Amino acid sequence: MSVKSRPDVRGRAYCAAVSSGNAEPLAATASRIDNWLVLEYRGLWNRDVLGASRLSADLKAHLREQLRLLGPSRLLFVKKPNRRALERRQVWFGTSTPGAERFYHLEVDHLEDLLGFDFAASLDTDELPGVPLDHPLLVVCTHGKRDRCCAKNGYPLYDALCRETESDWVWQSTHVGGDRFAGNVVVLPEALYYGRAGPDDVGALLEAHAEGRIDPECYRGRAAYTFPVQAAEQGIREAERLLGIDDLAFVSCRPRGEDAWRVRFSRSDGAVFEADVVAELADEPVFLTCGAAEPSRPRHFTASAIRRAD
Repeated sequence: MSVKSRPDVRGRAYCAAVSSGNAEPLAATASRIDNWLVLEYRGLWNRDVLGASRLSADLKAHLREQLRLLGPSRLLFVKKPNRRALERRQVWFGTSTPGAERFYHLEVDHLEDLLGFDFAASLDTDELPGVPLDHPLLVVCTHGKRDRCCAKNGYPLYDALCRETESDWVWQSTHVGGDRFAGNVVVLPEALYYGRAGPDDVGALLEAHAEGRIDPECYRGRAAYTFPVQAAEQGIREAERLLGIDDLAFVSCRPRGEDAWRVRFSRSDGAVFEADVVAELADEPVFLTCGAAEPSRPRHFTASAIRRAD
């Protein structure tokens, strides 16, 4: 959509405020992603993150090809205001597949130095393509060009995280998915999505992660899972009071008709649980983003009939 044809959102309620006011469920809303490229880019972030950047045409083409080879993947630009005068750039990449998480850090003089670096092949070898990440990387969406809620709710969340933990672990990020759930933070390498998070939620979120737990109050889901699987995971966690990040391992997801699935997870002690998941449209249409041209009905995934299956 061109700038001239974008809808006039002046006077329209913030999409995140509408979602929160409607008590829209956070569960099963994390973007589906396996692999990540995270680049420190200090230029302006437009809606078209890569295409509108000032990177060379050759590097843009290379990054697009790498994303294609990586499968379900996402490129994020990140930045920190206090690094504007520094010369070198930070780069992270890796996979967030549960049980096989691998994340690496590189430092380059210029992002153009990445031209020719084969991220996809590097993740398929047993060699170390960079310095292994030994701490959480917290990326907070502050992409105001994408959605005004991301800036409004993202900046206070970013500032609070910087105050409460190692600031080098926290970065402002381009779009991570789910504007109406801002403030959004993704914890890598596990790719745990948290939404509707504010400064008051930071302490509990950080404490939970340091102890190897999820924070159920803000948890949107794990990017490695599809929406039905995310719904089942959260439903089983709630039913069995399981908060450990690795308490559940995905087993299977089988369709049971249109918009219905049966999903199985195994507990760390070997017990298997299953849940029936259905997808339904909300009753009322809403603007799913602040810039949406037309309202639509969000799709929600709900788990029920949770039971032990072994």
